[in-house]
This record gives sequence, C-alpha cells and structure tokens, in this order.
Amino acid sequence: MNETTARKGLPLTGIYRRWFTSGPVLIMTLLFFVFVAVFILGRYYYRSAADSAVRTMYSNSVETFFAAESENTSFEEAARQYVESFEDKDIMDVWVIDPNGHVVVSSSGFPIADQTIPDFEEAMNNKTGTANHHGKNTFGEPISACTHIMQKGDTTIGAVRYVVSLKQTNRQIARILLALLVVLLAIGLFMIASGIAFIDSIVTPIQQINEVTKRIAGGDMSARMEPQEYEDEISELSENINFMADELSSTDKMKNDFISTVSHEMKTPLTAIKGWAETIQAVGDTDPQLTKRGMEVIIQEASRLTGVVEDLLDLSKIVNGRMTLRYEKIDILAELDETIYVFKDRSMREGIELIYNVPHVPAPAEGDPNRINQVFVNILDNAFKYTEQGGKITVFAELLPPETEDGDKSTLRVFVEDTGCGISKEELPKVRTKFYKSNISSRGSGIGLAVVDEIVKMHGGTMDIQSEVGVGTCVILSFPVDYVPGAAPETETETNEVEQELS
Repeated sequence: MNETTARKGLPLTGIYRRWFTSGPVLIMTLLFFVFVAVFILGRYYYRSAADSAVRTMYSNSVETFFAAESENTSFEEAARQYVESFEDKDIMDVWVIDPNGHVVVSSSGFPIADQTIPDFEEAMNNKTGTANHHGKNTFGEPISACTHIMQKGDTTIGAVRYVVSLKQTNRQIARILLALLVVLLAIGLFMIASGIAFIDSIVTPIQQINEVTKRIAGGDMSARMEPQEYEDEISELSENINFMADELSSTDKMKNDFISTVSHEMKTPLTAIKGWAETIQAVGDTDPQLTKRGMEVIIQEASRLTGVVEDLLDLSKIVNGRMTLRYEKIDILAELDETIYVFKDRSMREGIELIYNVPHVPAPAEGDPNRINQVFVNILDNAFKYTEQGGKITVFAELLPPETEDGDKSTLRVFVEDTGCGISKEELPKVRTKFYKSNISSRGSGIGLAVVDEIVKMHGGTMDIQSEVGVGTCVILSFPVDYVPGAAPETETETNEVEQELS
C-alpha cells in the first residue's frame, strides 16, 4: 500500500479506520452531548429567569391596593390606576382580570378579547392562588405568564396576570447555541485535522518500514530506512531496522564466505585424495615408496576432511541446542599436557618455539575430556595457524585459590599466547561469531572459536581474547576446578617437562 492509497482510504482502512472509530466518533459524540447539555441548561436558565421575573412582580401590597381602592371606586377604576402606575411596562405586560375571567385592562392599552387563560383557571382552583403558564399568545408569540388571585376576605375580587415575551429570550438562546455550535465544530475539526496529521506521521514511516522489511525479506540487503523527523519510538524502530539490516548483511556475507571457505576446505583434501588414489592405482605395486607417500597424504587429508565435518556437526548441535557433554571426573591440566605433546612435533616441523609452563598440581573438575581436549586443540591450532616460522607460542597456567575461605572451587586460568599477525580492535568482538574469519586467506572453517566458546561455557568457564595487530594474540581460558588443599599458589609455578624437552 502506498501513501496515496492510504490517504484515499483514510476513514476505512488500517490505523486510520481504528483511529476514526475510536477518536473522531468519540469526540463528536462527546461534543454533541456537550451541545445538548448546554442547550438544556441555557434554556432552563433563561426560562427560569423569565418565570422569576413574572412571579416576583406580585406582592401583598398589590392585593392591599385593590382591596382599598375598590371600597371608594369601582374595580375597573382601581385596575386602570394600577396599570397606569406599573413601572415595568417596557419588559412585560400586566393584565387585571375580574373574577369571571374577563380582562378588565392591560398595560398594552388594547382591549383583550375573551379567551381561555390557563394559568388564571389553575390559580382559581388551587389553594395557593398562583399559577404559571408557558405557551403562546393569540399572535403565536411564546410567553411566560403568572397569575395571582386577589382576595378580600373570603371573596375573590379579581386577579393580576404578568406576561413576559420569550421571543427575545429564545433568540438569545439561539445565538448562544449557534456560537457554541461553531466553537464546538471548530474544536472538533481542529482535533480531527491534528489527529489526521499525527496518524499520518505514524502511518507513513510504518508504510516505509513495511516496504523496507519486504525488500530485506526478498534478499535486498541494501534496503534501509530514511532518517525520521522526530526522535521517538518510530525513529528508534527505524534505527533498529537499519541495524538489523546491517547485521543480516554482515551475517549473509559471513555465510557466503563460510560456504566458500568450507567448500574450499572440503574440495582441497578431496582433490588430493582423488589424485593420490588415481596415482596409486596407476603405478600399482611397482613403486612402494610412492604408494606409501600417497597413503600418508590420503590419511592426512581424510583427517583434515573429518575435522571440517566434525566442526559442521558441532555447529549444527549448537544452533539446535542439542550439544551434550559426557561428564566425568577429569584433570584439566592433564588434558592440556596431552594436547601439548601432540603439538610438540608440529612446533619442530614448522619452526615455531613452543613454551609450556604450568603448576605441578592437579586441577580436578567435572567435564567431558574429549570436549576439553577439543578446546585446547582448537586454540593451539589457531595459534600455530597465524604464527609464522621463527615465532613463539607460550602456554602457561595459574591456579587461583577460592574467593572465600570456605569455598570449594578454585579457578584454573590457561593462557595461550602467540606472536602471530594479531587481530584488529574492530574484528576482535566478532571472532567468536559463527562463520566469521578474521583472515580469509588462512585455512579453516571459521566456526572453531564459536564451538570452543560454547564448550567452555557448558563447563562453567569463560574465554577471553586479547590481541594487537602485529604483536600477537592471547587467549585466556578460565575453568572452575575443585579446591585441593596444599596446592601450589599461582606464583609458585614450575617448568613442565615438556618445556624442557622443547627447549
């Protein structure tokens, strides 16, 4: 989906639809209820004010006035005097009604035709002698009226009716509601517009993320997110996607290099094996020396091929979490001794000095002897692989006492130093990564250190690597071992017999 499609389907698709149904709909509903509430309250307020005005016009003095005046003059004359002296003619009408319901006089000056007056009839029939009425007059104008019955003793002498027009009041209410409606609509439109802009600022990068991830999933490792305008979660997600793409690209490159390396590692011994097998077949028994040499090469290359296959199997077990160890009681230093003896001939053959110095104490631990031997073989093989003729490899160990007085575990640290080419600071964190090779030209599959690191961890140990280009590399292996009271401390190491032989 591109940006244009998303905008055309604004209220109907995806996040826009979810936002529209939960945002603007809710906002407009809320504004509608606010409008209705203001309308009801405003109408009630203004009508209450009008009702209060017509109710408060009447007082006992009005009734006293008519009672006094009617003794000297007629009721009609008293009514005229009262209407003429009424001071609020400009805001309301006042009617004087006789006991029969006929309007005697009104402040408008026009005669009032006989008509049904609901509030007068109600006031005549209730105990309070007062009644209110909302309705329309004979001209269709909305009014609020209040009638008060006047008594003289037990005799009804008439009534006074106050009438207020609600026309201006209703107009005022309409103006206020119109202004409120405009304000509410403006607020609603502003919130919707700002909401659309905000949602758009989220949807657009999400669409870009979808496109980039699709390209990456399709094998385009060059796809990257553009820098985002705001520093927020979307920006962080974009940066993480770019980081993921970089890592995938790096991993993909390492995988391709690994396939190329493993193919070469397997092709070379297979070619040698095939070549020597054909040679032996061709010469038959005529040249025993050539046959013996060929068999030695075939065995050597087959062992090399076996090592590559074993590395692949170990990698598969690590990836699938199926690598297991056969634990038994072993002496880690004894396993190191055996490995050193294996590499003694190689050091002489390649012209590399091998120095071996460990303490003459046991280092008992629960472990898999074959896997421990694999660790030492791999580390030493790497040291020889990257050290040129005339260089030096030093292997020494130290036994650290328990960290606490009552501890039952010591720490054995084995150091393997070489004077090889070294590893750069940029590549050093990657050397334990699967498939990674710091030197493409050297033989090997590039998965040995990843396997070694996993084996060491499974024995409760750690592997640290320190290196400097042009100086060499030091691999430090640490293993927890059983504490043996009386064992020589780390400063009292003795030269091993192997070192004496090599020197």
